[in-house]
Amino acid sequence: MKIDIDRLSEEELIDLNNRVVERLRFIRQAHAHRAMLQFRIGEVVAFEPDGRGRIEGVITRYNKKSVTVLTPDGQQWRVSPGYLRKVEPASGEAAGNVVQLPKR
Repeated sequence: MKIDIDRLSEEELIDLNNRVVERLRFIRQAHAHRAMLQFRIGEVVAFEPDGRGRIEGVITRYNKKSVTVLTPDGQQWRVSPGYLRKVEPASGEAAGNVVQLPKR
């Protein structure tokens, strides 16, 4: 379907723009949701923010377009699931639903 934008009025162009932006937001949200489904709450993951080294933590919550990751030192990060990598338990570690939280 081709749209000749040269023939549209300013009002029609604004409406078209709003519809395009909303559709793009929906598509991005669907991609993020699909990526989120690869991870489970309580799962240990890692990511590398700009200017910092690798950070590991536990997924504690799903957000609209991101997940919340809690690090062993108590920091919370909101991370897009596209930046996360699963961390395999080291040999000898129990792989279960137990999450160690930092002591205060």
